[in-house]
Amino acid sequence: MADTNSSIINIAIIGGGAYCKDLLEKTTMDYRQSDVNARMAAVADPDPQSPGILTAKKLGLITVRDYHELYDPVYNINLLIILTPDEEVLEDILKTKPTSIRIQSYHVFNIFWKAISVEERKLRERTKEMETILNGIQDFILVISPEREVVDVNEAFLSKMGYTRENLIGRKCYEVFHEVSRNQYEICDSNCPLTKVVQDKKPGQIVLNQVDRTGEPRYIEVTIHPIWEKNGKISKFIEISRDITVRLKEEEEITRRLEMMVEERTRQLQETHNKLLHQDKMASLGKLAASVVHEINNPIAGILNLIMLIKRIIQDGNLEEKDVAKFNQYLDLMETETRRTSRIVSNLLAFSRQSKMELGRVNINQLMERILILNSNLLKLHDIRVEKTMDPDTPDLIGSEDQLQQVFMNLISNAVESMEPFGGGVLKIDITHSLKDDKVLVRFTDTGGGIPKENLPNLFEPFFTTKKGKGVGLGLSVAYGIIQDHGGTIDVESRRNQKTTFSISIPIRQDLSESKRGGRSS
Repeated sequence: MADTNSSIINIAIIGGGAYCKDLLEKTTMDYRQSDVNARMAAVADPDPQSPGILTAKKLGLITVRDYHELYDPVYNINLLIILTPDEEVLEDILKTKPTSIRIQSYHVFNIFWKAISVEERKLRERTKEMETILNGIQDFILVISPEREVVDVNEAFLSKMGYTRENLIGRKCYEVFHEVSRNQYEICDSNCPLTKVVQDKKPGQIVLNQVDRTGEPRYIEVTIHPIWEKNGKISKFIEISRDITVRLKEEEEITRRLEMMVEERTRQLQETHNKLLHQDKMASLGKLAASVVHEINNPIAGILNLIMLIKRIIQDGNLEEKDVAKFNQYLDLMETETRRTSRIVSNLLAFSRQSKMELGRVNINQLMERILILNSNLLKLHDIRVEKTMDPDTPDLIGSEDQLQQVFMNLISNAVESMEPFGGGVLKIDITHSLKDDKVLVRFTDTGGGIPKENLPNLFEPFFTTKKGKGVGLGLSVAYGIIQDHGGTIDVESRRNQKTTFSISIPIRQDLSESKRGGRSS
């Protein structure tokens, strides 16, 4: 029956020798799966046992003994390929063939076929080289079709996964890595790296956590390379899988060792730090002890000398009115030195944090009035005039009355000592309430000599002092700590030979949960 599909070129071969057999075996028979619109349709040879005839029968092609039969329109032959070198056959065909049938002579075809064979041989050798290379790679390499079918695989995958090429090629990739079931396929498809490659339109990589046959976890790094056709569709996927379990375990081991080294080094540094800290504490303690002995010894020695002087005057008898005046002067000096000794001891006690801070309600205005009464003799003795401004609406705050008194006493004492070289001065004390921040603000401003600019950054550091022979440098450090414990701040501003202002800000409300209530109420 004639083929009605005129777009297909039907080819007949004349000569059924080995040449014909080779051509049939290397040429696609199903034109629908090829990119050409031609197909092998028939073979003619007078010998029914020739290799070409036998191969054609196996392929289901038309076979005839006389090539003249192929002229019949029922076969719809469009091209004759002559594979016999017999010139008489060529001349006969040229004379007898219909004009609708074209021919390809033996010599012309032989030239092309030999050229094709050379390229085929080169391609086969190249293919063999590539197969050798791919099979030598220990990574798993699979070639997967868009339908998720395995079309090729390297030897490493076959040997390590226990498959043969025959029972693997053509299987779905998800069947290879999972048990065959729809549910697992759906799980695989939802996380399939091939799907992500199609969506992203670029190569992709993912690390899969799998379990091997022994139940041990394995980490597989999968890289997918899509192969694109000219029409924008994917023709196949190249999947390269690499077992990175050993590498990850080595990295984990390296990380673990580094962490252990860091922990050991941290422990050593901590030990060294503790030793240095202990040494520093011991050095500070030695410095403190030396300073305390020196500072306390001075006023005690002065008091002792004055007592001995008074006793000698009394022993001499005949006391006069001028002696009484001297006694009063000596007593004032003894009072000053005793106060200084008491202040040094109080600062040391506060600095060592041996005293317990008891919180309660504190009226700052009343506390300041009481402090000024206690220091009235000191202020009068040094001709210090106090100008105070106290907001009567200042609310009580929660704090330690004793410790706040220590801070204010210390600042007043420092102000007096600052103005002493000038023969007196003015001490301004301002107490206000900040409604915005709900804090009490206390400012002490003196008209003394001021503080050098270079000393301001170190003013609140322990043992820092500019009063040679008059202190151990703990007063302001203790004051800073007390105000900080109250959640407040203390700042200083100073101008040389003009004034110095200490500003204290204390919140009204404090958390009483960490300290025992029961401090004295003002």
